[in-house]
Amino acid sequence: MFAKKVSTARSLYREFVKKGMAQGKRPELVGGGLVRSLGGWSAVKALRKVGTYMKGDERILGSGDFVEGILAQAKEDLELKYRLKAEGYDFDKVVDRVSDLMGLNRDEVLSPGKYKKVVQARSVVCYWAMREIGISQGVLAQKFAISQPAISMAVKRGEQVVNRNNFSLLDI
Repeated sequence: MFAKKVSTARSLYREFVKKGMAQGKRPELVGGGLVRSLGGWSAVKALRKVGTYMKGDERILGSGDFVEGILAQAKEDLELKYRLKAEGYDFDKVVDRVSDLMGLNRDEVLSPGKYKKVVQARSVVCYWAMREIGISQGVLAQKFAISQPAISMAVKRGEQVVNRNNFSLLDI
């Protein structure tokens, strides 16, 4: 940000920091967080009296509505994971579901090879196993006997296949 040449940028950055230190503590940059951004404790108490509570402020995540939306999405994701767990979804059940959706048998999905349909099926397995069931990339790499970076790429491909075809892990 300070220069294209690294040595010049470092020198200019040091100068920038020295100037900032010379300014001393600035109250508008020290402590307070949410309380300060709302206008002090009196404003926080006033909001509480009318039943308004803040989960965060825009300096960090965005508006309170944005934070609420993120928390709601996280809750939905967690509920889905619990539902899948309760219905017995594990790696094998994911493979079976993908086999059904893609019209392949289980051995084809698990076999190595570069046939497009098989690669797509394995990618969907990786995506759902990692994102929905919570199986780590390391475990998937062992199961498929491929590298962890290959699993990462498969997860991305799997997400695209799922979105493009409107696939659902749960048999709805």
